[in-house]
Amino acid sequence: MTNVSDATLRGLRRSRQGRSAWLLVVLLALAGACALSVSLGTREVSLSEILAGLSGRTDTMSQAVVAVRVPRTLLAALAGAALGLAGAVMQGVTRNPLADPGILGVNAGASMAVVIGMAWFGMQTLGAFLWTAILGAGVAACFVYAIGSLGRGGATPLKLALAGAATAIAAMSLTRAVVLPRNDIAGGVLSWQIGGVGGATYDAILPCLPFLVAGLVLSLLSARSLNLLALGDDAAAGLGAKVAWARAGAALGAVLLCGAVTAICGPIGFVGLVVPHVCRLLVGVDHRWLLPFSALSGGTLLIVADVIGRIVARPSEMDVGIVTAFIGAPVFIWIVRQRRVRDL
Repeated sequence: MTNVSDATLRGLRRSRQGRSAWLLVVLLALAGACALSVSLGTREVSLSEILAGLSGRTDTMSQAVVAVRVPRTLLAALAGAALGLAGAVMQGVTRNPLADPGILGVNAGASMAVVIGMAWFGMQTLGAFLWTAILGAGVAACFVYAIGSLGRGGATPLKLALAGAATAIAAMSLTRAVVLPRNDIAGGVLSWQIGGVGGATYDAILPCLPFLVAGLVLSLLSARSLNLLALGDDAAAGLGAKVAWARAGAALGAVLLCGAVTAICGPIGFVGLVVPHVCRLLVGVDHRWLLPFSALSGGTLLIVADVIGRIVARPSEMDVGIVTAFIGAPVFIWIVRQRRVRDL
């Protein structure tokens, strides 16, 4: 059995007690991040005002602020969970440590599809944005995998990363070319492309939930298949896995998650790259634990990033996509240095 398989089996045998302890830590961190998100920002609010705002009262400015921040916190948690989970699934499907919705061009494909829909077809409703973003994400994922599979050795991690980076650059360039002549949509599109959770409302979140739930279910159900794929295609097939169907089902879950988040928040990068790597250090490589941990940790990270963006740019705000880029870029460099050429 290969060294990769040996490492995988060691990860699968990691202590259940240790994982349970880390689960408690992550849940407490998520709860603390939610509390900070509701209480901190341009205006700080007290516990009594938070409780009043949560009950629906908006008698004071602080209570009204709380009522606005609650859906924003919910959206950050959902978007972060979706991106963290999608990143873990993509890394499992491709066996590529650099896989991420941004690096593989999936977010850029979803973004380009939405912009084309707005500019050329007058698309305006959130429902249309959702379907278009998911279609764009799916087309980009298939294109990257097809390009990365060409040549000797098939879809190696290096070829997938290069194909994804090239696709992302091409999609972003085409998006800008579409937007530049359209002054009527340019401002909104450029702001949306940075990625953020500001202005969230329950009415905007609700249409995304079916797609997020479907993506969540498909991704979590793929945990056992991803464990088998980590052993290699031949070993997975020998253990009874239908390799092509396993990859397709997991990838569909990731595409649904990425497309839904991109439609409502814009393309937010690096969450899907950073979170799975941190979670592997905590719970190992068993996807039955890694996937839910990545979801919880991704929600926590994006909420914290949103809070940081509100604090450092007072009295204005810094979009969460900028904060995650500052966090993710050093981690990306560290991953590349750790893996070096032998893992690429």
